Order: sequence, then C-alpha cells, then structure tokens
Amino acid sequence: MTDVQAGEPPPPPRHWEADVLLRDGRTAHIRPIRPEDRQLLVDFYSRVSDESKYYRFFSPMPQLSERDLTRFTHVDHRDRVAFVLLVGGAMIAVGRYDTIEPGEAEVAFLVEDKHQGRGIGQLLLEHLAQAGRERGIESFVAEVLPDNQAMIHTFRDAGYQVKSAYEDGVVELVFRIDPTETAIGVMQQREHRAESASIEKFFRPRSVAVIGASRRQDTIGQVLVRNLVLGGYTGRVHVVNPSADSVSGMPAWDSVADIPGGVDVAIVAVPADAVQDVVLDCAAKGVHGLVVISSGFAETGEEGRLRQRRLVGLARSYGLRLIGPNALGIINTDPEVSINASLSSVMPPRGRAGFFCQSGALGSAILEKVQNRGLGLTTFVSAGNRADVSGNDLLQYWEEDEATEVVLLYLESIGNPRKFSRVARRVSRRKPIIAVRSGRSSQGVPMGHAVRKIAAPTEAVDAMFRQAGIIQVESLEEMFDVAQLLAHQPLPRGRRVALVGNSDALGLLAADAANSVGLVVNKQVALGAEATADDFEDALDAAIDDPEVDAVAAIYIPPLNVSGEDVANVLAAVGEQSDKPIVTTFLGTEGVPELLRVPDVAGSSAGRGSVPSYPAVEAAIRALARVVEYSMWLRTPQLAAGDEELVDRDAARSLVNELLMRHPGGRDLDHSEQQALLAAYGIELWDTRPVSTLEAAVAAGEELGWDVVLKATADHLRDRPDLAHVWRNIDDAAEMEHAWATLFALITDAERAGFVVQRNAPPGVPVGVSTMEDPLFGPVISFGIGGPLTELLGDRSYRIPPLAAHDAQDMVREIKASPLLFGYRGSEIVDVAEIEQLVRRVAQLQNDLPQVRQLQLPLVLAGADGAAVLGASIRIEPVLDPRSDSFVRRLSTPPGDTIPD
Repeated sequence: MTDVQAGEPPPPPRHWEADVLLRDGRTAHIRPIRPEDRQLLVDFYSRVSDESKYYRFFSPMPQLSERDLTRFTHVDHRDRVAFVLLVGGAMIAVGRYDTIEPGEAEVAFLVEDKHQGRGIGQLLLEHLAQAGRERGIESFVAEVLPDNQAMIHTFRDAGYQVKSAYEDGVVELVFRIDPTETAIGVMQQREHRAESASIEKFFRPRSVAVIGASRRQDTIGQVLVRNLVLGGYTGRVHVVNPSADSVSGMPAWDSVADIPGGVDVAIVAVPADAVQDVVLDCAAKGVHGLVVISSGFAETGEEGRLRQRRLVGLARSYGLRLIGPNALGIINTDPEVSINASLSSVMPPRGRAGFFCQSGALGSAILEKVQNRGLGLTTFVSAGNRADVSGNDLLQYWEEDEATEVVLLYLESIGNPRKFSRVARRVSRRKPIIAVRSGRSSQGVPMGHAVRKIAAPTEAVDAMFRQAGIIQVESLEEMFDVAQLLAHQPLPRGRRVALVGNSDALGLLAADAANSVGLVVNKQVALGAEATADDFEDALDAAIDDPEVDAVAAIYIPPLNVSGEDVANVLAAVGEQSDKPIVTTFLGTEGVPELLRVPDVAGSSAGRGSVPSYPAVEAAIRALARVVEYSMWLRTPQLAAGDEELVDRDAARSLVNELLMRHPGGRDLDHSEQQALLAAYGIELWDTRPVSTLEAAVAAGEELGWDVVLKATADHLRDRPDLAHVWRNIDDAAEMEHAWATLFALITDAERAGFVVQRNAPPGVPVGVSTMEDPLFGPVISFGIGGPLTELLGDRSYRIPPLAAHDAQDMVREIKASPLLFGYRGSEIVDVAEIEQLVRRVAQLQNDLPQVRQLQLPLVLAGADGAAVLGASIRIEPVLDPRSDSFVRRLSTPPGDTIPD
C-alpha cells in the first residue's frame, strides 16, 4: 500500500508549510488547505463581513454550499492550489489559484475583516506565486471589483508588472510572476519591516510581567524583578506568583490574565514543563513576546529538544515571538526605557553598539567587559538556545535603529546562512558588523541549538562573512578592540599609517605589527623619552595634516613620576577635531580612559572623537587593520557580475528538468550533457573520446586529427602528482600503440582507468573551478591552481554566489599560488581576464540551478591566449526546497520539526 491512496492527489511539498511574520511583527502559520479543514472554513466564513464576501465572489453569498466547501478544501496541489493562514488554530485567511490554461492561473484571496491591514494579502500572494513557479505557472490573472481598492493595491504593490483592463464592471489584472529584482526587493523590504517591528516590541515594552517571580533572594525570579527595578525601567512591572500575595513590595497575580491592562512582554522563569501553560495564558492576554529564561530544553538532550519544538510551535501558532529558552535576557539602555530584563546585575552605560550573543553564561562576562572598557551599548540580547528570535532578526532591527552605530555578534551557530548573508550585506553598507564565530574549525553546533550543521567548508563560511562586509575577529577581546575604534573614531581612507611616539622600542614593534597586517607605515616620528605635550601636539597635527597619512597611532609611555595628563589633553583635543582615526597605547590602558573621553550629547560618557587606548601596540594596530579592511570593502563597488548576453537560462533549466524527470533520483551527467549545460553559460568543454581498446584509441586519434593526449580519468588516478596517467603529443598510430602499452604497464588495474583521447591543448597553467550546493548554506564556488598540491595545502579561494564584479578578481589573486598566473620566474602571463570570466559564469550557473549538486572543472589550462576547459564532472539531484526562502517570507524551522497547527 502506498502513502497516497488511489484517486487521491499527492501531498504538497513540505516546504509549502511555514511559520510567517505579519506586518505588525506577530506570527501566523501558513500551509496548504486540507480536506479536513471543512469546519475551519465554515467558521472562518461566518466571521467574514458581507462586504468582503461580495468583493470575493461578486454577489451576495452569505454561506458556502456543501459543493463549495468540497471544491474549496479538495485541491490537487498542482493545477489547483490553496493556502490557509492560521492563528491559534483558527483560519483567518485563505488564498488560492486555479489553472486556466497551461502557464496561467487565476488567483484570489479572502481575509477576515479584523485581520485586514496586516499584510496578509501580500504574504499569500508571495507563497502562491512561488508555488505556481514550482508548478510551471508563469502568470496570474485576478478579477477585482473597482471598489476593492485594497486588493488592487495588493497586486500592484507586489513588484510585478501588472497590466489591467476594465470590462463588464470588473477590473482584470494580469501579471507575470517571475521573481524579478523588483519583486524580490519588495518582499525583502516587507520582511525587514515585519522583523524589525517584532524586535522593537521587546526593546520598548510599556509593561512587563515576570512570571515565576519569587520572594526568595536566591531565585531567578527574584533576580529578574530586582534588576528591572534597580535598572530604572520606566514602564510597569507586574509579578506573577500564585503562591504569594506580593513580591518585592508589588502585588503578585495568580496569572497573566489577572493583570489589569495590557502586557507587552513576559519574562518567564518557571520550570520547563510549565512554560507551555504560560504560553497559553500569555496568548489569551494578548502578550506580544516571551523572554524565556527557563532552562531544561534542547540543551538537556532529546526530550528537551522535543519540548523546545513544542514550545516554539505553540508560541508561533498564537502569534507570539520568543527569545530563548535558556536565555540570559534583554537590555535597552535608552533612558526613555532603561530596561534590564536579564539575570545580569550589570546595566551597561549608554553607548553606540548593539550586542547579540547566544550564550547565557558568556553574556554576563560580556556585559562586565563592556562596562570595564567604557564602551557602552544601546541594546543587548542573549538568546540562549535561539529557538525563535535570532541574529537575523536583530540585524533587521539595528539597521533602522539610529542609536545603534555598531553591531556586535557572538555566534555559536547560524540557522539560516543564506538569509544572514543577504541581510548582513545590506546592513554592513550602513553600519559595521563585528562578529566572533565559535566552533569555526569544526563547524560544530552547540547542544541546545536546533539547527543543521553546515556542510560547506570553513573557508566558504569565512568567505561569506567577507563578502557581506562583516569584520570577523578571533576573540571577544579583539571584538571590543575593534568596536571601541569604530564607535569613537572616523573610518580611515586607506592603509597608510603614521606612528608618533616617545618609545623607540614600541615604535619598532608597531611598525612590525603594521607590516604584518597589510598596513603601510608612511611616517614614523620618534619624539624621545622626554617629549612634552607640545611635542606630541605638533607631531600629531603634522601627521593628521599629511595627505599621505590615513590613520595615526600615538604611542605614549610616561617618564617616571609623570601623570601624562597634559599628553592626554592633547590626544583628546586632537582626536575630537581629527577626520582621521587615532589609536593610542596611552599608559597601557584598555578601553577609553577617562582622560581621553569626549562628552557625548547623546548621553554616552565617551562620544565621537574619544581616543581608544590599547594595552599593547600590536592590539591597536590589529584593530586598525580590521577597520581599514572594512573601509576598503565599503569603497568597493558591489556591482553584479553577469554575462547575460552569453547565458541561456531557459535552455539550461529545460535540460536539467528533463534529465531529472527521467532520473528522479539524480545522476552524473555524461560528456555530451555536460557540454550542453556548460554551453548554455558560454563555457566550451573540449571534446573527449572514451576508449577501452587500442583500436578505439587509434580511431579517436585519427578522428581528432592527431596531436592528441591519452590519459586515465578515474578518480584515483586523475590527480597523480607524477602525471604517470598522461601521455602527450601522440601524432600517429604507432605512437598511440606505444603510449597504450606504456600506460597499461605503469597503471595498476588499467582496465578500470577510464582512458580517454583528447586533442593536445596549448601549454598553460592548470587551474580548477568547482561548485557545490549545500542544502542549508546554498551555492559555494571555489578556485585554485590544479593538481594535488592545491588539495594538500588547501590553497583554494571561496565565494558565495551571486558574485559582485570584483569577487572573481579577488578569488584569482588571493590564493598563494597566484604568481604562477602572472609571469612567475619568467613564464608567460596567462589570460587572467578569461579565467575571471570562467569563474563568473560557473558561479552564475550554480546560482541559477540549485539542482546542480556538484560541478567540477578539474583541469582548465590557462594560457596567454585564453583557457581550455579539458574536463568536467557534474551531478544533478532533485531539490525539495529550491531556495524558496529567497522568494517568500518564512521563519526558520528546526531540522526534522513538524510544525503544529
């Protein structure tokens, strides 16, 4: 017996079901309609106004007939597709399309009146359009009454090119549903606004309920209440404890429902098995979000993981967002809010940086370090197991938060790398992101994090960070070193540095450090041990005024019995007025010393122009180098690198789809199929003649006109460093006979060597290009000089498609063996532009075709007059979810999770 009974349509793809975020920041659940939704549809329809029904059906239709109910709830998920939107198990909207003719379908929506205005129509249209694209639909048709302006705007505002016509009192709208840049941009802007709104509710609550508050001093609930009160929270604090009359002088309520007035955020500190009941109480109260401090979830093992999945599913199903569980909490230092809803007693000073971390234990140490350095924060989130709210959500919020100028991330895992890369690329153009990523060497996932492990190599993840403009550092100490420079000093224009100091020894250390990290010391001023404040002022002014200097490092070690206050005053005054960044090692102090601070009108103790100090010159120079790299990234044009006139996407997609229809399990392409697919992207793959006998090898040589190569292509032979599997310059049958006999004698198991005959290529440098499709991470492309040494030494460059115009150039040049391409030791300079073009085209192919599981061009000979692609290996496989999260809004779902209704 099969899963699908006779006569029943196959089930819809699983990725069509998702949790989603509405315009107001609340969650809902979208999924294909089911036959058992009959009663849900009846109940929903009874709550819809007569006017909305008339707009949908163009006539009075107070009730749905039995025939209508059957027709609307029974679809085939192919030609007839319908999605429902659920909150708390109740249907609040339905959208559908019905195929009119091949490639064209009619689309319509109905949204419950009290939920209209929450962006539901646009959300349904996104998901229907993506489903339609997966089913071969190219365009939608919608018929709308002229008075239904809201629905007309829904279609027109989706980013598609909408054509309209008016006939018989009805407006007909027709539009192609291709995922154009405009349509994707509209979707991403809506995603950004919704996620930003959901986080703002956490940071600016008018009232907070602490659930699990206690009178005992050593309890988590008591600590939370105390920190809220002592932190100066400007809103209302309510405590929930059914076993007490009051907590900390405040009345205790039996449940959230008993609290008078509204509650925006609930801080939950009850045993793990009681949290789900709290969710239901908060949902009934209309709470926006939960900060779950409670532990006992995924960090404890399989039972805890199941409990965590149920918690997230329940919260989202009722429209609530969730920070945690196992979280330290949240902080907002804005004086208008001043909320410390965390377990840390440290309320950091007001600053310019927003901080997100995933470790509760590390969060407390981070807050203490921030306070000791005088760095200051705008907002802080320790998300614990990060089951719902993630770093992506915080990036969306901080992008628009004017108070946050620097973003700090401590990441233990990345749940949705594709989205993280996309959002971070955009945010980094406006404000710097500094990140520490733990577990880089192992790509490991912490126990409590319900995310998939990234299969892509560590170097690919590092490349993704660089492409997104993220300043990736090695430690928390280095993160704060860089952050205090970005928070208080302007960006440098280039790599040229002036060193000004009163210690020759430290000056030499600084120069060595600068050279080792790619900075250029253009000016070095040794003032001597007895230098005065006036000497420092003159030298610093001259360095800043020098057009050949982009940044200044001031090194000051005071003589005995000298406070250095006069020099400090000079540094502070110069730093406040300079348009070039200044770093110092003033008295070996870490952070921003009081003497070097410039008052900030925004309320921070250390404002713009304050000069950051470092205990060692190496730390100061390293931080400056990180900021220089970010500044250079900002100044690099991020233009798309496409060769559109040479690309035939339709031909490539048709080829891949046709092959997968015949081979649904996927397979490796043969040589002719490889040639056809690569040709669709302007890549010529040289002819190859597989041969298994001497006679076939001679015939192939004659067919190719001789001057050929005989080589073995089996995986275990292809990259032999001694090249014993290749015989070149074969010009006739006799030479082929000699080559055949010699290779058969040299190669063990020659019958399985996979011999081929190929034309002899012009001399050149062997290079290799390869791609892969990571189910979580997405497309990855790599480049390196061909041969086993590249594999042995790991000398490859990586990027994440789509590539910007400069990415291919950087890939070719950043490998250690790149001098081989540029005339090393008198050799010819190869046609590097052709290699870069090849990298761009391969990246474009992989970005367009997620069904290409792996593509390798292991041997490309790069010469002075072009490049010859001599071999390829391509495997295609079906894709269950073809990167649809790039085209529709959806919240991440833990691996293996079953999303509840």
